[in-house]
Amino acid sequence: MSDNVRNDLSDDAGAQASVFAALGDETRLLLVAKLAHRSPQSITQLTTGSKLTRQAISRHLRVLEDVGVVGSARRGRESLFAYRPEPICGIAAYLDLVAKQWDQSLARLKSIVEA
Repeated sequence: MSDNVRNDLSDDAGAQASVFAALGDETRLLLVAKLAHRSPQSITQLTTGSKLTRQAISRHLRVLEDVGVVGSARRGRESLFAYRPEPICGIAAYLDLVAKQWDQSLARLKSIVEA
């Protein structure tokens, strides 16, 4: 692995770890999926059809909001939550770096084996 790729991975790992951790919960993944395909929604709307309480949904949304995957805005007495793709794009870029590292490692192994 080149030093540049190693440094990029090290720098990005810390930045992406909290996003990976937040997305490591099934409920939060479902909330992100709901928000990614719709306009901003309230906690009441997000709770509809769920066995979870409003308080539980609110806690999950807070975790997602803390890592930037979800943003909120007040409208009257309620908050509307919306999907924010930037952290997910950051994860995709990080995974591309990991894939590049593996491709380089496999290419080196192939050249050694074929030599």
